[in-house]
Amino acid sequence: MIGRLIFLLLLSTSLLSRAAQVDTLVVYSNAMNKDIKNVVITPKGYNSSNEALPVVYLLHGAGGNYKNWISRVSEIQAYADLHNMIIVCPDGGTTSWYWDSPIDPTMKYETYVSKELVAAVDRSYKTVSNPSGRAITGLSMGGHGGFYLGFRHQDVWGAAGSMSGGVDIRPFPNNWDMAKRLGEYSEYPENWEKNTVINMLHLLDGRQTKMRLIFDCGTSDFFFDPNQRLHEKMLQMNIPHDYTERPGAHNWAYWTNSIKYQLLFFDNFFDGGK
Repeated sequence: MIGRLIFLLLLSTSLLSRAAQVDTLVVYSNAMNKDIKNVVITPKGYNSSNEALPVVYLLHGAGGNYKNWISRVSEIQAYADLHNMIIVCPDGGTTSWYWDSPIDPTMKYETYVSKELVAAVDRSYKTVSNPSGRAITGLSMGGHGGFYLGFRHQDVWGAAGSMSGGVDIRPFPNNWDMAKRLGEYSEYPENWEKNTVINMLHLLDGRQTKMRLIFDCGTSDFFFDPNQRLHEKMLQMNIPHDYTERPGAHNWAYWTNSIKYQLLFFDNFFDGGK
């Protein structure tokens, strides 16, 4: 009996040692002159292999932080194992919207995520350090960020996604501190027009076959209409993309379900799927 218990304990320890590992990577941002924490999840077997792995950058929403995904969706670690990928959850500030703010020089989260963080991850981990091995997505504010950063930095990410994303910010001029980042819409309309995802599809023109795109939104979500309009505009412009609308609201129950499909999509992209 004792021998069997020892065997089971050793087996359990062995399995745990091969499970995904969660690290906190602190990166100094020269652009904002501060240290920023980020969660990095590496899959089982990472430490015993020299294989370079693809990376998914997973962004949080307004009011959140770098720990949201790992604390609210416990399956994230299992997904890193299943797809043999690294998952990075940056801290994007409470309401940065992942912009380099044109009015607030202390808010440079586009520079941070797309340049400083990516460079630090590639230095610190065994990664596929080119667009064919990088994807970016997120929820709500992070869904806006996934497309905003992906569209603007196709030399960094080869695939981009959005879950319940604020893909058209203009209907919400008084929400989520956006006016603090862009200025009041009545005074700085050009900032709003050029920094809303739905007006940025021209950045994909001529490159449709390169960047892989996926987004979804719940039918009871307050961002449902902007996502539908983005889908229709992409269809009109013949931009290839995967779009899903399903029952659901703007909550963790929806995102816990959504992330499964998005990571599968990115895994297929990393494997060269079309």
